[in-house]
Amino acid sequence: MPLLSVQNLSIGHEGQAILSNLNFEINAGDYLCIVGENGSGKSTLMRTLLHLISPIGGIITFGDGLTANEIGYLPQQTTVQRDFPASVREIVLSGCQGRLGFRPFYNHEEKQLAEENMARMSISQFADRSYRTLSGGQQQRVLLARALCATRKLLLLDEPVAGLDPKVTAEMYNLIRDLNREGITIIMISHDIAASVRNATHILHIGSSHFFGTTDAYLQSETGRQYIVNAGEADALIHESLHAEAEGGADNAD
Repeated sequence: MPLLSVQNLSIGHEGQAILSNLNFEINAGDYLCIVGENGSGKSTLMRTLLHLISPIGGIITFGDGLTANEIGYLPQQTTVQRDFPASVREIVLSGCQGRLGFRPFYNHEEKQLAEENMARMSISQFADRSYRTLSGGQQQRVLLARALCATRKLLLLDEPVAGLDPKVTAEMYNLIRDLNREGITIIMISHDIAASVRNATHILHIGSSHFFGTTDAYLQSETGRQYIVNAGEADALIHESLHAEAEGGADNAD
């Protein structure tokens, strides 16, 4: 059974649909990038998947025992959120809130999980620092550690590299790819089509035209080629994708 299945989904605001008849499914271990024009409904779709917004129509089904409050979520940050005065440890630990139930305090296991995820994101040295004093890249690592405290299965990431410089962007993409290789399913909104096709196993394109399928199929589709604009670039990305796949197979054989 798929980890997440979407059937005939219509989404929007106040009963006004901005996206209709959407169908796709994600299996455990997939890495899906959601791409498309500005205003096409990418962030609205993500919030609908999280049950923060009710769908106008259609069905969202979770498999493998997954529930909406067991999904790790990294939203786009606002200026106010970047200036939040809590410590790094407090913010990471808040990712465990879905585990509390009726308990008023975090237990030892949850505190240990926060420490492990700070180490995982290489931010343990900032644990007692105020979040507001960190750089943009460091703040994104904190929020990713927080999201990991909420899930062992599925991460939803809304433009996780927005506003970051190229070096930090590359580091963030590497972190996300490593998490996927460890078995965490990724759904990520991205405006960076080149990075999307290099890292993702599947592409969901929404907007004036829809596409859902593997990355290679997207690159060879009319929708993908129109979005990339340059067919030569598409051919180069296909070649790069196939080369990476071959190298991955060789590594696994070793």
